[in-house]
Amino acid sequence: MKPYFRLDRILPLVLVALLIAVASPRTAKFGYDYKKGSTWKYETLFAPFDFPIYKTAEQIQDERLHALGSYVPYYKYSSAVTGSSLAAAGALELGAARPVVIASLKAILEKGVLADDEVPSNTDVIYIQRDRRAVKVPASEVLGLTQARERLLAEVMEEGEFPAADSLLKSSGVYGLITPNLVFDAKTTDAVSAERVSSISPTGGYIAAGQLIVSNGELITADVEQILDSYRKEYESRVGSTTSSYLNILGVLLVAFMFVTLFFLGVLFSGKSFFEGTRYYYLVFVFALSTLTITIISRINTAWLFLAPLTLAALYLQAFVRARVIVPVYIVSILPLLIYADHGAVLFIVFLVGGMVSIYSSRYLVHGWKQFLLALINFGAMAMAYLALHFVGAINDPVWLDMLRLFVASFLAVAGYPLIYLFEKIFNLVSNSRLAELADTSSPLLRELEQKAPGTFQHSLQVMNMADAAARAIDANPLLLRVGALYHDIGKMCNPICFVENESLLNKADDQKYHSHLTPAQSAEDIIKHVTDGVEMARKKRLPDVVVDFIRTHHGNSVTGYFWGKHLAARGSADEKPRFTYPGPAPTTKEQVILMLCDSIEAASRTLTDYTPEAFSAFVEKIVQGKVDQGQFLNAEITIKELNEVKKAIKAYLAQMHHGRVVYPATRKKFLNLK
Repeated sequence: MKPYFRLDRILPLVLVALLIAVASPRTAKFGYDYKKGSTWKYETLFAPFDFPIYKTAEQIQDERLHALGSYVPYYKYSSAVTGSSLAAAGALELGAARPVVIASLKAILEKGVLADDEVPSNTDVIYIQRDRRAVKVPASEVLGLTQARERLLAEVMEEGEFPAADSLLKSSGVYGLITPNLVFDAKTTDAVSAERVSSISPTGGYIAAGQLIVSNGELITADVEQILDSYRKEYESRVGSTTSSYLNILGVLLVAFMFVTLFFLGVLFSGKSFFEGTRYYYLVFVFALSTLTITIISRINTAWLFLAPLTLAALYLQAFVRARVIVPVYIVSILPLLIYADHGAVLFIVFLVGGMVSIYSSRYLVHGWKQFLLALINFGAMAMAYLALHFVGAINDPVWLDMLRLFVASFLAVAGYPLIYLFEKIFNLVSNSRLAELADTSSPLLRELEQKAPGTFQHSLQVMNMADAAARAIDANPLLLRVGALYHDIGKMCNPICFVENESLLNKADDQKYHSHLTPAQSAEDIIKHVTDGVEMARKKRLPDVVVDFIRTHHGNSVTGYFWGKHLAARGSADEKPRFTYPGPAPTTKEQVILMLCDSIEAASRTLTDYTPEAFSAFVEKIVQGKVDQGQFLNAEITIKELNEVKKAIKAYLAQMHHGRVVYPATRKKFLNLK
């Protein structure tokens, strides 16, 4: 069965699709895009059902401010204070003025008296609570202490001939009996004010079914926009309330499976090798992380999507996979923005631009403090995309607020980047930063190779440079190939003099060389052993599996041609061929194919005597055809076109490596020797 149709490859996608369906918003997406000041580009729209006109946030805020501004204080009337004052007044010697004074004092106290600094000045009415019943009265009827005394004097003088009324009221102590008898009730006042604010209606009108909402080509004014907003809110609420219907559930599932199908096709078109190993599960994980983030936030509040570090998905992909699969997977990962988010097209373009810039910039800015520079560049790219869309009228939200959210999202991406090292362990992958560390020729293992097998080390360096040139000719990973080339022969450290590139440095006589006393079969077995020794050493040194695969496949399941030929020349049995055959397996990735070719060509090129372009071409063609005839590339994901590009790059590299030099005249050489 093909690797991409196996159950263990399909089942994770089914699970992700179900999770997306469960997390998807339950409200319907309004099918019209509009903004104030533009014209209605759709058909004439009539109301399909009755719905209220919802007030805008500004209108509700104005009404709240008005409600808070129309302040009506509540007071409790103290009958005890009034009764005490009247009783005291009845005991005073007031002479003929007694009836007038008592009647006026009673009338003033019963209306209510406040301290001078407590008289309300910002309201026309107040409430006075008497015997558990609040009565609204004009605020002008309630007197301050000074006003009450002046009112008493005026009424006494008006009722009779009392020229010395002021002296009588002072001397008798009547003025002192006028005391505040209204107590401000702050608790009731605040409760009533809060009730007035909470009672503000969110609606301010009504549209009946069949009523015209907007006509085709009509200018969208503020009033029309308010009606359309109300219609959208009611539409989403009504359709969202029918989520239990079979059609709605089916639609959500189809959308979710559409996303995972696009993801599957994006990976499949990028290369079937991505379905091998744990890289596939990592791609599924990043895809699920991005899509579920979008759907969950959209279900809560789509405005928060500006805060989501969605470009982090691009950075996670950049760390472990090639560029040709990063772009389609990332685009599919942010597709839910177009369906579930308000201003989905704006968000999609903004995060697409940010992701593309991050993919390119992260090649150079993922180490140390440079990550913060990456965040600033990412924010700058997204901000420019957002402003461009804002200037053309695609979005009218407050710019500064969305900019702040995008800024936070950019730095959240930097904060989440170190999780790459956790994913590297979980999915047994190797990041580009890890490859860069392994490619350092001063690492302990490579220094050991240089000391124990210097000829092999130099061979590995030449293979690395040749493979790098070939990788850049096609869509291969140069950094991965450099690492594979450096480590592919580390097994030769276990028996370095078994290999001619190391033994030749010792200048031994022919009869003292390693293979002079061995049979061809014994020599082949010792040569082949460097593959298994290399795998074992790589495991002990905890090298990544992708590097170990280069060690296992750089000879494929080919035969040791030189010793197999000697065996046959000595009339050895053809049945012994397995003893002369490398354990394999054959290469499967284009990087492994390139390393196999460069390893064979670099070693064999040392026997060349003709350094013309024609000789290089024939030499490379012969070796490549030999590998093809042996069936080494049958399971490899490399096309004939790519193989031709690799051959062309290797021929050019050989020509550069064996370039011609100027021959100095004998006299000049003699002069240089004297110097």
